[in-house]
Amino acid sequence: MRRPLVAGNWKMHGSRESVRELLQGLLDGVSEGPTEVAVCPTFVHLAQALEACDGSALAVGAQDCSHLQSGACTGDIAPAMLADLGCDWVILGHSERRAFHAESDELISSKLVAAVEAGLKPILCVGETREQREAGDAETVVAGQLRGALQGIEIPANLVVAYEPVWAIGTGLTATPEQAQAMHGFIRGELAAVGVADASQTRLLYGGSVKPGNAAELFAQPDIDGALVGGAALVAADFLAIVAAAA
Repeated sequence: MRRPLVAGNWKMHGSRESVRELLQGLLDGVSEGPTEVAVCPTFVHLAQALEACDGSALAVGAQDCSHLQSGACTGDIAPAMLADLGCDWVILGHSERRAFHAESDELISSKLVAAVEAGLKPILCVGETREQREAGDAETVVAGQLRGALQGIEIPANLVVAYEPVWAIGTGLTATPEQAQAMHGFIRGELAAVGVADASQTRLLYGGSVKPGNAAELFAQPDIDGALVGGAALVAADFLAIVAAAA
């Protein structure tokens, strides 16, 4: 039985005060239960979030990390530093990192190895653009991203994969439950093909304009185990409604 996971990706949002208010709202509504819940603030708000969430059911993760544990890498954050701070999770390969920072599959694979080495649990993001989907290349693109990140490495047992169709991120568009399930089922098959020991137990998340109004229908699909939530993660009531739907 795969335990649902709902993780909030706050992206480049937040001030000390807004983070305090958001976390207070979440902590008032999150308790130990069937759904695992995490938030991923900016780097500058990680310490604040970790202090606020200490001893609670709300885990904290980072939005990215370096592929190195130390070195002359100005502006980068080592996975070992995140682990030392107390982070549980790290998001890797998000489409915005791929697009805005030209991150390659090879680099993402190196980050995955380094994150696991530091003791972090990785959320690996994959997804196609609208042009790629309309051209009929969605599965080819996603398979290439999965294989590029996972082939040739020891695949961690705690790997989580988030399918985020780029055309549905922050656009208000959402894959239909049938579209999302089809891709999640495809991803599970690809994981088995690249050597995941028990792909049937790997948690797969959907991300792409997940909201309280569509979460339950998405989570009802057999291969969707939760969500990586963007905009709705910045509103406590919305995020908690998504968490409740996952249960």
